[in-house]
Amino acid sequence: MQWDFSPVWANWDFLALGFVNSLKVFVVSLLLGLPVGLALALMRLSQSRLLSWPALVVIEIMRSTPPIVTLFWVFFAAPLILGLRIGSFEASVVTLGIASAAFFAEIFRAGIVSVEKGLVEASMALAMTPAQSTRRVVLPIAIKRMVAAFFERSVELLKGTTLVSTVAYADLMYNANALVQETYRPLEIYSVVALFYFGFIYVASIITGRVEVYLARTGEAGGH
Repeated sequence: MQWDFSPVWANWDFLALGFVNSLKVFVVSLLLGLPVGLALALMRLSQSRLLSWPALVVIEIMRSTPPIVTLFWVFFAAPLILGLRIGSFEASVVTLGIASAAFFAEIFRAGIVSVEKGLVEASMALAMTPAQSTRRVVLPIAIKRMVAAFFERSVELLKGTTLVSTVAYADLMYNANALVQETYRPLEIYSVVALFYFGFIYVASIITGRVEVYLARTGEAGGH
């Protein structure tokens, strides 16, 4: 076998467009998953069972269900049940966003629990309400301690975007598969696809590492 990357160079813009579409799904899913995950974490930590139990059910279901199964359900079944038309992009971000929210919820919960009770008691002594204490004291400290966990989960989310090609969304994998069928050069094309993901994740890991080093110097990382 001889390597031939000419089909890749000739269709570079087509693959790049697919990667941009993958990043769109990733960013929107992340923007959905973070606030929903925080809400689920706060509900999970609530003393009220009316809040904690529903959050627990959602978290366990989404963590235990393969994303591709959820994606197919949202894309094919939800429109029939709800009577709404759901496109491949919308189905993708809803699925990946809610699935990520379940994992982000556990990260948030672990970070919040790790904050020393003395800090919470001190904020209460300053006449802060529980909501103010959470917003001004607990969350800023907890989030700084969760940088590595957030990065790992975000990487998994980015990898998970490869599933959206199964519902005909034109992401990087979908465009790569189309190009393979046209050129019959799977090794070259999929090798370049791997480089796309590796390059993006590697750069992100360097940035995350520098953020962790900075937080460690200020005594706010990893529970220090």
